[in-house]
Amino acid sequence: MTGEPTVWVPCDAAAVSVGADDVATAFAAAGATVKRNGSRGMLWLEPLVEVEEAGPDGLPRRTGYANVTVDGVTGVLDGTAPSLGVVDDHEWLTRQQRVTFARVGVIEPTDIAAYEQNGGFAGLRRALGFDPAAVVAEVTTSGLRGRGGAGFPTGIKWETVRTAESDLKFVCCNADEGDSGTFADRMLIEGDPFTLIEGMAITAYAVGASEGYVYLRSEYPHAIATLRRAIDIAYAHGWLGERIQGSDLSFDLEVRVGAGAYICGEETSMLESLEGRRGEVRAKPPIPALSGLFGRPTVVNNVISLATVPMILADGGERYASLGFGRSRGTSVFQLAGNVKHGGIVEVQFGLSIDELVNGFGGGTATGRPIKAVQIGGPLGAYVPPEQFALPLDYEALATAEAMVGHGGVVVFDDTMDAAQMARFAMEFCAIESCGKCTPCRIGSTRGVEVIDRIIHAPDDGARRTQLTLLDDLCTTMTKGSLCAMGGLTPMPVRSAVRHWPQDFGLTEEAIR
Repeated sequence: MTGEPTVWVPCDAAAVSVGADDVATAFAAAGATVKRNGSRGMLWLEPLVEVEEAGPDGLPRRTGYANVTVDGVTGVLDGTAPSLGVVDDHEWLTRQQRVTFARVGVIEPTDIAAYEQNGGFAGLRRALGFDPAAVVAEVTTSGLRGRGGAGFPTGIKWETVRTAESDLKFVCCNADEGDSGTFADRMLIEGDPFTLIEGMAITAYAVGASEGYVYLRSEYPHAIATLRRAIDIAYAHGWLGERIQGSDLSFDLEVRVGAGAYICGEETSMLESLEGRRGEVRAKPPIPALSGLFGRPTVVNNVISLATVPMILADGGERYASLGFGRSRGTSVFQLAGNVKHGGIVEVQFGLSIDELVNGFGGGTATGRPIKAVQIGGPLGAYVPPEQFALPLDYEALATAEAMVGHGGVVVFDDTMDAAQMARFAMEFCAIESCGKCTPCRIGSTRGVEVIDRIIHAPDDGARRTQLTLLDDLCTTMTKGSLCAMGGLTPMPVRSAVRHWPQDFGLTEEAIR
């Protein structure tokens, strides 16, 4: 390799955790020009180093090298290290349809010029030429639904805020990504923060908001630093603040760091925390769209929802709506984690089967043992057995199977998983993380742990049947009586574990009839 090569080394927290910073330092010491990008999402290859060179057509292309260590830097630079070929041609990426994650891994996260050169701010520019109602109409046409787990139509929420009477409105991004097996929010913020900033500015214009907050979890120090730097740069270049790019839009944005409460992933608990109080669920109504932050109309959306908006406005709502499956339009960012061979980010159209995701992209288990279950949608999601892997990943199809898409996290388990212990963990997790405001969640989860223990240790099927009936009644009470999804959804993994793997609870087929 001649001259001073340009080498891309990820600054994403996942890559940093396996030595990317030291690798970047070593490349710089060897004379290379080092650029730091977000992760491409192929986490089993990190640190994934890319060497930029001119291709046959004279355009730059990047050749990838997997799992590079400090000792391997010389081999990369002298061409003796084995390569993955051109990264953009890697099968993992070519099988995806990246919309929200189109720039993640491609540019330096806080290079605003590169962001614009790669299509950034096209959506906001187009939006500013529309009436706010027309912007909301584009989002409604797109079919975008909340990617935080609820799946509520984004356009309907925005229209509610837009038409609400108030002299002050807010846009709040909930980046308190606490679900197990989820990391898309973090990777988006660390890899392409201007997309989120642009999406929030479009939202503000559409609904008439003037202030915005990103509620970002304290466990994400790299994301906090990256987003704050990007916000400062956006202000300096006129994309935030007074009269953005000479328009009538004025919008201020800041980051607020959470204190580590899982419950603040729920929108009203987050609002309580933003107002300086203990994170605790509010009763609804009133809904945040009408009475949210400080009692004012407030849009509360997830990172991925807001970061998808710029692409929708740039290309048009109909184009985004042309992607997807059934009532689940567009793409979803799935996160493969747990006991999986190829973990990472997969952005595809809704409708991909569970099997295609877990075995096709994921390559099966990391241990090589058979898959026993996948949990979809975080710690409150159902455990799905291989017999249901033909199910398409879409909101309605999974709901029919008593499961959910949630935030798109997919955690894989091999055949050593104990379903009874995982059900117990769901109740224990709820007991620990409950805000404590409502009795079904606070007390129900504690009693749930005790009942599952009694099922596991019962002396005979008769005793187990009695406790199983009690568990089912308890789950019904939690589902119907809890103020929010924390207690309301905890029964989902519990019931799925009992339904699909009764033997793990010591139950016979006769006992569960």
